[in-house]
Amino acid sequence: MNEIYLAGGCFWGLEEYFSQIEGVLATRVGYANGQVETTNYELLKQTDHAETVRVTYDSNQVGLRAILLYYFRVIDPFSVNQQGADKGRQYRTGIYYQSDTDKAIIDRVVKEQEEQFGGRKLAVEVEALRHFIDAEEGHQDYLKKHPGGYCHIDPSLAHVPLIDADAYQVPSQEQLREELSQLQYAVTQEAATERPFANEFWDSDEAGLYVDVTSGEPLFLSTDKFDSGCGWPSFTRPISKEVAQYARDTSLGRERIEVRSRVGQAHLGHVFDDGPKEAGGLRYCINSAALRFVPRDQMESQGYGAFLALLERKR
Repeated sequence: MNEIYLAGGCFWGLEEYFSQIEGVLATRVGYANGQVETTNYELLKQTDHAETVRVTYDSNQVGLRAILLYYFRVIDPFSVNQQGADKGRQYRTGIYYQSDTDKAIIDRVVKEQEEQFGGRKLAVEVEALRHFIDAEEGHQDYLKKHPGGYCHIDPSLAHVPLIDADAYQVPSQEQLREELSQLQYAVTQEAATERPFANEFWDSDEAGLYVDVTSGEPLFLSTDKFDSGCGWPSFTRPISKEVAQYARDTSLGRERIEVRSRVGQAHLGHVFDDGPKEAGGLRYCINSAALRFVPRDQMESQGYGAFLALLERKR
């Protein structure tokens, strides 16, 4: 058994989320790394403790790196003293460790997160654990006791398989020129746009997974695809927030938000706010040439079997 202490806003939601991850043996909410070694819920503003979840896990089933990737999936790592609607120092983000071995893993993951955002420094406190005070019993397993209670985190994200950037590689430019078609290279490497209504996936409704054509990193599920009438494949969301990156695009003389893949840094398309309101209101307008489709009956053999349960759950 191993332990790590994670602060990520209101601890009710963070605890419920981690309690659903396979390999996590126990969770406990409390208050960590304040100015004194005792406090309570009413005194947090004065004692400067962070609402924190102690995560006890079996490293044979889930390692610290995976725990941290699950953590970064559900926090805003750049928000200072705020997560969701909760504001204040007690809602700051923090990772509190107990060994130098853990610190080395944490430092590597934090560096990777910063690199993915162009070197922008995270607002996540990384410190040795000084103390952890159990929260009052009413706060323990709060959302299990009150299923309709407030939660700024979607606990169902615990069931979305991790997509670790380390598992995918980007070929060299020379290899990409050889392996991709002329159109695929122009779209992914030069931000070209293919013709609407004349591309491979714009009207496809086959069940399966769409991956980055350059690296193979999973990007979108067919169950999040919809017919937007625009002539390009449209999705309500990526399979997980970590696989998509965003940039300001003024190339047409107007403001747009470009979507790029995380590992391949391939141009995918753009995201707009005119999608289905019942599914979040977003429309990811993606070039077919940036995608490779893996049919449901081939996902296992091609190494994407972990996503089958998610695909079935969304049917």
